[in-house]
Amino acid sequence: MFETPCLILLALITCYVFIQAFSHLSPCLFLLIFSFISKISFFFPNHVTFRVLEKVEVNSVRVACTVTSRFARTVVTSKALNAANASQEIGFEMDLPKTAFITSFSMSMDGHVYAGEVKEKEKAKKQYEKAVSKGQSAGLVKVSGRTMEQFSMSVNVAAKSSVTFVLIYEELLQRTLGQYEIVTRVKVEQPVQEFQITADIYEPQGIAFVEATATFLTNELLNLVEKTTTDTKAHISFSPTAEQQRCAQCPQGLINGDFIIKYDVKREKGFGEIQVVNGYFVHFFSPPDLARVPKNVVFVIDRSISMEGKKMAQTRDAMVSILKDLHEDDHFGIIQFDDSISNWKEHLTRATEENISAASHFVRSIKARGATDINAAVLSAVNMLKRKRQNDNVPERSVDMIILLTDGNPSFGETSAEKIQEKVRLANAGAMSLFSLGFGNDVDYSLLDVLSRENKGIARRIFEGSDAVVQLKGFYEEVSNVLLSEVDLRYPDNAVSALTKNRYSQLFSGSEIVVAGRLNENDVENILVEVSGQGVRNGHEAIKKKKHITGRGYVFGDFTERLWAYLTIQQLLEKRCESEKDEAIARALNISLQYSFVTPLTSMVVTKPETEDTGRSPSIADKLTEAVSAVDGDPHFIIELPDREDALCFNINDRPGTVYNLVRDQKSGFVVNGQIVSKKTFTPQAKNNTYFGRFAVTHRKLGLCPNFLPFSSSLDIRLTNSCSLTVSLRHTVKFRIIRHTKIWKKYHDQQDYLGFYTLDSHHLSSSVHGLLGQFYHGVEFEVTDSHPGEVEGNSNAIMYIKGQTINVTRHWEKDFSRDVKAGKNVLCWFANDDGHGLIDGSASDYTVPHLFTF
Repeated sequence: MFETPCLILLALITCYVFIQAFSHLSPCLFLLIFSFISKISFFFPNHVTFRVLEKVEVNSVRVACTVTSRFARTVVTSKALNAANASQEIGFEMDLPKTAFITSFSMSMDGHVYAGEVKEKEKAKKQYEKAVSKGQSAGLVKVSGRTMEQFSMSVNVAAKSSVTFVLIYEELLQRTLGQYEIVTRVKVEQPVQEFQITADIYEPQGIAFVEATATFLTNELLNLVEKTTTDTKAHISFSPTAEQQRCAQCPQGLINGDFIIKYDVKREKGFGEIQVVNGYFVHFFSPPDLARVPKNVVFVIDRSISMEGKKMAQTRDAMVSILKDLHEDDHFGIIQFDDSISNWKEHLTRATEENISAASHFVRSIKARGATDINAAVLSAVNMLKRKRQNDNVPERSVDMIILLTDGNPSFGETSAEKIQEKVRLANAGAMSLFSLGFGNDVDYSLLDVLSRENKGIARRIFEGSDAVVQLKGFYEEVSNVLLSEVDLRYPDNAVSALTKNRYSQLFSGSEIVVAGRLNENDVENILVEVSGQGVRNGHEAIKKKKHITGRGYVFGDFTERLWAYLTIQQLLEKRCESEKDEAIARALNISLQYSFVTPLTSMVVTKPETEDTGRSPSIADKLTEAVSAVDGDPHFIIELPDREDALCFNINDRPGTVYNLVRDQKSGFVVNGQIVSKKTFTPQAKNNTYFGRFAVTHRKLGLCPNFLPFSSSLDIRLTNSCSLTVSLRHTVKFRIIRHTKIWKKYHDQQDYLGFYTLDSHHLSSSVHGLLGQFYHGVEFEVTDSHPGEVEGNSNAIMYIKGQTINVTRHWEKDFSRDVKAGKNVLCWFANDDGHGLIDGSASDYTVPHLFTF
C-alpha cells in the first residue's frame, strides 16, 4: 500500500564506491542487493554523502466498501509515519477496478487537509505544466493486471510527522454468471498494526447468498473472515494482525493477492425491481423464470501461423469443452481459416451427441498455417447462418450468433479494417450477433471491438497464460445462453426523463439489465413499465410500484442519482457515431464535473503542501494514455501505445562511435544520450549490425551523470549479461537498462550491447524531445490500405502521421522490459529509412558531439 519512492542519484564516484563495497559478490547478486537497499539516497554535487532513510511506519490501512443496490462506494484510508530524522516522500498506492471512477482523494498532515478537485483534463494539464518544472510529483492511474488500475500519489512528509491518505471510488457492480463480485487488491509491503477490509451490503430485494474468499487465504487466515447476514443485509470483515499478515507462501513473505466477495440477490418473477431515492429511479431487470432460447452458432477459428504452439493447443482444448456444453436443440457450425477457408460441414448441424463427438475430433486436428483472412471467414459464417434461416432448418424462436477467435491482424484478402467492418455490417444487416475473442497482445483489438459493437455483440481480450482455456470457456458461458433478444424497456414520457440506455440486443442468463432515470414528479406512486423482447415467450407490460428504499448506515447520499450519472457517463463514452460523438463527449464531461468523477475526460488536481524546493504546486491524478518507449537491439526503437493497443518501430544504422540524443527535457534538465557500437569488424558502405553500447544519463538540477556500460570499467556501472538496472529519479522519470550479449556461433563471435526502456515518463514536460522523447506524450496516426507484403505473414500499409504519408510494414520486435532473458514479441508498424516520417526531421538531426552533451 505504501512505499518510499526510490531516490537513486548516482554520481560516477559514488557508483564506484558503491560497487567496490560489494566487489566480493557476483554481479547479478549485486543487482539484487542494489534493489533490496534501494532506500539509499546519494546527494551531490557540493559533497558526496549517503544515508539510509528509515522505513516508513504504516500505522493503519482500512478499506471500507458500502454497497447499496449494486452501487458500490469504497473508502480507502491509510496512515503512515515518517520515522526518519529528515523529511522524505511517502507514496500511496491502491489498485482499483478499471470500471470504477475515483470521486475523492485527500491528504491530511499537521491538522491540514489537502483535498483533490476534479477538473477538465486540458485545464488540469495546463495548471500542472506550470508547476512541473519545480519538481512536483504527480498522481497517476495506470494499468495493473487484467482488470485493475493502480492509483498512486506521493507527498513530502516532515521528520517524525504523519500523513493520512483517503481515496474514494465508486462503481456499479456487474452481474456475471449469476453473481456480483467485489475485488480488493491486497499488497502488504510491511506488517501493519491496524489492517482491515470491511464490506456492508444492502439489497432491498433480499440477499440470496454471499461468500468471501481470497487468493492468499491459508487455513489459519480463513477463520479471520467474519460474515453476518440478514434477509437484506450482509457484513463481511477481514482483520489480520501484524503477525498474521506474514505468509510463508506469499511473495516477500506477506499476504499478497485479491480479497473477493461474491453475492447475488433474490429475484421475483416479472419485471424486476424499481427503487427510488430523491427523484431518481433505478430499474433492475433479470427475471428468474425465463427459458433459454435455442441458438444457432458458428465458431470461426483462426488457424494462421501466429496461432502455432500453445495458443493453438489451448484453443483446441477450449473448443472441445465448449462443444460439450451445447444443448441438443442448438445448431452449430465450425469454420477454420488462414488465407483459405475450411468448413467442418457446409451447413449448420444439430448438436446431437454424435455430431458433437465428430466435431470434437475435427477440432483436435486443426493445425496452424498461412496468413489471416478475417473478412472472408466472417462473411462465410454470415452466409452459413442466412442459408439455414432461409431454408427453415432452425427453430423459429432461436438466436443466431457468430463467435470469432483470432490472435492477429488481417493480412490476406481484404485487409482494410474500415472495409471489413463495412462489408460485415452490410452483409449481416442486424440479423445476428458477432462476439469476438482477441487472443494475446498482438491482435488488432480495435478492429474486433468495432466489428462486435456494430453487430450486436461484444469483444473480449484473451490474455496469454496458463488460464487461457478458462478465459475462453468463461466468455462463452457469459454469452451462450440468451434469455431474450431485442429487449426494450419503456416508461411513460410524461413520467420520466434523462433515461440511460433502455434497449439491449440480448439478456444473457446470469446477467442483468439496469436502467436509470429521473422522475418528473417525485410523488408518483407507481410507474407503468412495458418490457418487450423476443424469447420463448413474448414480453409483457405491467404496472410496477416503485419502492422508496431506506437503510441507515447503508444508503450513502443520493445513490440512485450517482448511479444514474455513472451509467450515463459510461454509455456516452461508448458513442461511436461521428454525428453524435462531440455532443456525447461534451455531455459526459459536464456530468463528470458535476458529480466529481475522474473519467477519461477529467483529472483530479491535488494541491500539495508547500516545501522549500517546490513551493505550493498542484499534482494530477489522471487516467493517462502515454507511449512506452524503448531502444534495444540492432538498434530497434519501439514506441508502444497502450491506449491504441498498437506500436511503432524504426531502425537507425550509423558508424560506431556516433552518439544520438534519445531524450532531452530542458525544463527538468533530464537528458539521455546513446553511443553506437558494432561487431568488431565494421565494413563501411555495407550493411552492418549496430547496437547501443553506452548510455549517458544526465540531470542538471539533480547533478546526475552516471555512465552505463555493458562491460567492465573502473568508474562506470557494469551490467552483466541478462541483468537489468532500474532507476527512478524523483519527479522526473523511471527507466531500465538491460545488458545483452549477441552470439554468432558460426563465426565464433559475440557482441555486448544495452537496451534502454522508459517505464514512467509522465513527470516530463510537454516539450520533451529526442528520438524517444518526442513520443512520450503519445502520437496520432492512421493506417490504411493494408495488404500482404513480400514476406509471408507480413503486411504493408500506408500511414498518415505528423502530416505526412509513409509506407510501413507490420513487423515483430522484441521487448525485454518485462522478461530480460526471453523478451516479449511486440507487433508494430515499422518505418524504413531511419524512421523518416515517424520522427521529426531526420536521424542526423539527433547526433550530438559526445555522451554528456546537453
